[in-house]
Amino acid sequence: MNFSQSSRLATIVSTVRRTSVSTLVHVSSKPSLLEKGSSRHASCLYRNFSICTKVSEEHRSVQDTNLNNPNLESLLLSTKHQTGPVVDKATDEQEPGPLHGIRVLDLTRVLAGPYCTQLLGDLGAEVIKVENPKGGDDTRAWGPPFAPNKDPADSVLTESAYFLSVNRNKKSITVNLRSKEGQALIHDLVQKVDVLVENYVPGKLAEMGLGYEQLSKLNPRLVYASITGYGQTGPYANRPGYDVMIEAEAGLMYITGEEHGPPVKVGVAVTDLTTGLYAHGGILAALFARFRTGRGQHVDCSLLESQVATLANIGSSYLIAGQEAKRMGTAHPSIVPYQVLETRDSHIMIGAGNDGQFRTLCKVMQLDSLSDNPLYKTNRDRVTNRDTLIRILTNRLKSENNKFWLKALEGRGVPFAPINNIEGTFKHPQVLARGMVHEIEHPKAGKIKLCGTPVKYSDTKPTIRTPPPLLGQHTDEVLSGVLGYAEDKIRALKEGNAV
Repeated sequence: MNFSQSSRLATIVSTVRRTSVSTLVHVSSKPSLLEKGSSRHASCLYRNFSICTKVSEEHRSVQDTNLNNPNLESLLLSTKHQTGPVVDKATDEQEPGPLHGIRVLDLTRVLAGPYCTQLLGDLGAEVIKVENPKGGDDTRAWGPPFAPNKDPADSVLTESAYFLSVNRNKKSITVNLRSKEGQALIHDLVQKVDVLVENYVPGKLAEMGLGYEQLSKLNPRLVYASITGYGQTGPYANRPGYDVMIEAEAGLMYITGEEHGPPVKVGVAVTDLTTGLYAHGGILAALFARFRTGRGQHVDCSLLESQVATLANIGSSYLIAGQEAKRMGTAHPSIVPYQVLETRDSHIMIGAGNDGQFRTLCKVMQLDSLSDNPLYKTNRDRVTNRDTLIRILTNRLKSENNKFWLKALEGRGVPFAPINNIEGTFKHPQVLARGMVHEIEHPKAGKIKLCGTPVKYSDTKPTIRTPPPLLGQHTDEVLSGVLGYAEDKIRALKEGNAV
C-alpha cells in the first residue's frame, strides 16, 4: 500500500473515530457518519462498500483496522479503481490539501507556534485558534506597521503586519482558559480534534486541567504538541523562551557577525521559525504513527534543541574535531571565495565552490593567471591564503559597478547573487513566477498581500483559503457548528465572560 492509499484510509479511519461509535458500525446505511468535507475517495468507499467493524472499548486494538488488515486494504485498492471513469485533472475540481479532514486546536501565540499551525492550515487542516478575550494574540498589537482599514471612517488600526504574517487559514475563538466554563469548553473541543498545539511554560496548562495527561484521557488519539523554550524536562524547563535569548544561548549569535565585530542576531527570528518547522514535522510524523498504532502522543519541541540541532556542520566540527567556531561575516570557513564582496557602487555575493568555478571566475574578472598561481590553485590553497586573495578580488570588483558584474557573471556557471532588499525580493521574477505573493480579501483591511506557500504539490495543493481572522470572529460558528452548543448555552458563556 502506498502513501496516497494510506492517506485515504487514514481519512476513513479518522471519520469513523470521530463518530464515537462503540457498537456495530454499518457504514453504507449511515451516510451521516461522513463528516462534511470528507474526501471524495472516502465518500466513494462509503457508497459502495459495507464495512462492519465490531468495536469494544475495553479490548479493541487498532491493529484490527490498520495496514495489516487485508480486508480493508483490499477494499481500498478496489475503490481506487472502481470509483468511475478517470476525470481529466484540467477539468476536475482541485484536490483538497494533504491534511484535509484533520482538525487542529491552536493554543499558541506570537511566532513559533502560530507559524507551525499556519503551515498545517496551509496544508488543508482546519485550525481553530484559541485567544484571550482581552486582546487576543500578543502580536495583534505589535506594530506599526498595521494594515490600513478599507473603511476610511475607521481610524483605529488593529491588524498588525506581524499577526497577519502567521495566522491565515485559521478560525479565531475567544476563551477564558482560567474559568471553569472555558476549561470545560476546551475539554469538549479536544474530543473533536486530531491535534492540539500549545506554547505555555511546562505545567501551566496542567494546572488548568489542560495538560497532555489530562486531555489524552478524553481523546486517546490526540496528538498534543508542546512548543517551549527549553523542553518539558531538565533544569531550565520552567524558563520562558525567547528567540533572541536562545540565539545567544545556543551558539547562533556567537557565530553571526563580522570577524572582528560583536555578536549579532539574525535579521529574522530564525530560531522561532525553525522550531515551528520542527514542530510541524513532528506533528505530521505523530499523525502517521497514530495511523499505525491508533494512539496519539505528546510531541515535545523546544527552541533550545531546535537551535542546537541546526548548528549543523558548525556543531559537528566541534563534536568531531573539538574545533571552536568563530564569526566570519558572510565568508565560509571551508570555501574561498564564498562571501559578499564590494563593487564600485554596491555589493555582490560570489561563491566558487570548486576549482573549476574559480577558474571561470578568474576568466570573467580578467584575472586568468590567478587560477594558476600556486597560492590559489586549489581550494585548500585559497583557504590558507584567504586574506590576500579577497583583497585582489575586491580591488578588481571595485573597478566596475554592480550591474556590470551581474551581467558578466550571468550564465557562466559561477554562483552569484545581488544583495536584494525586501522590495527587490518580492519583485524578483522567480518569486512572482512561483506564486510567493498572494492577495486575499480581509474583512477589515480589504485586499492584503501575504507570502505564499513554499512547497508545491502536484495534486493535493496547499492553499490560502481564508485571511487571518479578526479576534473572536468564529466563536459562535465553532461553538454551534463544531460543538453543537445551543444558543442559550452560548449566551450564558458570553454573559459569564468565559468566551
